[in-house]
Amino acid sequence: MSRDPTLNGMLYFETVARHGGVSKAADELGVSGSAVSQQIKLLEQQLGVRLFFREKRQFRLTADGERLFHSTSVAFRMIRDARHLVARQRERRQLILRVSPSFGMFWLGPRLARFIQQHPSWDLHVDATPDPSDFEREVVDLDVRYGTGDWPGLYVEAILSDHVLPLCSPAYRTQLQEAVGSDGEDPTALLCHARLIDSVKALTRWDGWLKQVGAPPVGDNAHLRFDRSWMAMQLAKRGVGVTLESVTLAYDDLMSGALVPLSTALPVLRYPAYWIMGPSRNQSRRVVQVFCTWLREECAHHEAGTRALMEQFGFRIVERPTPERQGAPALVRPSGS
Repeated sequence: MSRDPTLNGMLYFETVARHGGVSKAADELGVSGSAVSQQIKLLEQQLGVRLFFREKRQFRLTADGERLFHSTSVAFRMIRDARHLVARQRERRQLILRVSPSFGMFWLGPRLARFIQQHPSWDLHVDATPDPSDFEREVVDLDVRYGTGDWPGLYVEAILSDHVLPLCSPAYRTQLQEAVGSDGEDPTALLCHARLIDSVKALTRWDGWLKQVGAPPVGDNAHLRFDRSWMAMQLAKRGVGVTLESVTLAYDDLMSGALVPLSTALPVLRYPAYWIMGPSRNQSRRVVQVFCTWLREECAHHEAGTRALMEQFGFRIVERPTPERQGAPALVRPSGS
């Protein structure tokens, strides 16, 4: 006697027992009545017991058949429930996304409405956190991260560049121009009179930016330092000082006039700054592929708008590779801007 009856035989048995006959069972299974009868006969041989009393076209369970039907009906009901659950989960797409805080607030957040309109049945979970994901310990599908792109062992793709320049409120720029006198157009004089606002977790800070664009040091200016770009931008919009900030985050404020370039005579520093990152295995998931395709399209559209805006202002753009984070070893993973 075989101790391992086939799953197919168990399925045929459970269906016949549930319907009380071969014909309806055959219709449900999509096979012939003879095929069902053969499977039942084989199963009885494998188990060494009789499972049905056969009375004309009716099949009535024996005591052994009753015991087996109780177990198989529970098992196959669980399988059917699991199959339905998987089907519903397939229809309801779920994406767990992590993102750098300021990028999530200023850039990604306002654009997500378009994605949700295109994919209304998706479950989208977004965490804005300063530190990169630990994919071995955390359940995260994808991380959109600000930094240097140095995440060994992970899939990393640059999706968006920063265009960095000094920004302030229109009123503060006028105040500086009046303090400088003359025509108020000397950018070095403007910087020397300015209160500088620093985003301490940014890839480019004042000392590094001045050096990379070939501007002289600005001396002992008063500094304000914040660990979030959005705080630096809020203070700059309120006329407190000049922030060295990214057009990626400040684009809407530049378009509205809430922030203005300190001087168009100062060049703009451009370098890769925002990245898709995560385990390579996640890139094969359909939900990740769909979101990444949408994100690349949004980034390309933003890059085109930024280039047009810089041309409108008449800026000279200085291309640079992604800078090392100032004040930290090269291999330290950057926190979010």
